[in-house]
Parts: sequence; C-alpha cells; structure tokens
Amino acid sequence: MPGITVPTTGLTLGPGFLFYAPLGSVLPDNTVTNGKFTDPWPEAWKPIGITKEGHEFSVEPDTDNVEVAEYLETLQYVTTGREIGMNFEIARITSSLMKVAMNGGTITSTGTGTDQLNQYTPPEIGEETRLMLGWESNYFNERLVIPKAFQQGNVTVARQKGADNATLPTEFRCERLQGEPPFYHWTIGADLA
Repeated sequence: MPGITVPTTGLTLGPGFLFYAPLGSVLPDNTVTNGKFTDPWPEAWKPIGITKEGHEFSVEPDTDNVEVAEYLETLQYVTTGREIGMNFEIARITSSLMKVAMNGGTITSTGTGTDQLNQYTPPEIGEETRLMLGWESNYFNERLVIPKAFQQGNVTVARQKGADNATLPTEFRCERLQGEPPFYHWTIGADLA
C-alpha cells in the first residue's frame, strides 16, 4: 500500500471569542483574505468577553432502537430528537451580561461615566427573550452562530474568598427558528477529511 500524507490542517486551539446579538441580527459577511476572516462582526453583535474556562459547544442526539424478536442486534437506530447548546461561565458581571444570563429584562441607567448607576430588573416569567450566539476562533479561521438560543441553566453567582472570582454560569440551548438551520459553522481552507 502506498504511503499517505496525514493531514494536519484543522487543528484549533484556544477559547476564541464569544458574541451575542438580538434575534434577527445580520450575520457576519465572512470575508476571507489570506486564510483568515477579515470582516468585523456587525455592530449588533456584542462581545461577551472573558469566561472562566472557555466554552463547550454540544450536539446531543436522542435515538431509539428498532428491535425485532428474530435478531439479537438492533436493526436500526432512529433519531427521536436533538439538543444543541453552548455552555460557558461569564467571568465578569455587568448589567448587560446579567440580562444575557437571565433571558432579558430591563436596564435603567442614570448618570454617566464612573458616576453612572445601572439598575437591572429581570423579566417576568413568560416574558423571557431569546438571543443569537456567535463564536470565532483565536486564529480567525472558524466561526459558529446559533440563530436562536435560550439560557436554561441555573444562574448561581458564587462570591468566594481569594482568587475565585464571581461568574455568571450559562447553559444556552438552541431553539429552532423557522427558515434557519439550528446553527451555522464556517471554516477556511481546503476541507481535507
């Protein structure tokens, strides 16, 4: 058998950059120059900033087995559902990020600069909002967007001594938006298996 060259492309390191935007916001243009995305994210997309340990993107299929009496092995696996999500702990606490973690609400501000006072009020039950989530790799060669996400995890802010900073833990789950895929994923370069 002739030797093969084992591909080394597609290696990705680092946490990258997380963004959020209101539903229906314009997606990035995905302009590519010299192996990198060179276009900025549109104005509606705001950076989430630092996280405690990066993020996890997950696709979790639910399946069921088709079984019959005549065979011991499963004849077929049938997909019965799919949960798509992104989990991360936001490592800074602001009114805007509290609004992200709590699925909406209102922020009322008075004053300016260092004298500005921000009051966050959470949404009433049933009045929660959804948002869009975005991510870009540290190397500017991979992007991901979830068009509609809902934060369904517990928000437990731990205030501890020492270097353990307070965080906003989030567990976003994808909700299907009519006419959109559950997520978009873009990469740059020749796609070698």
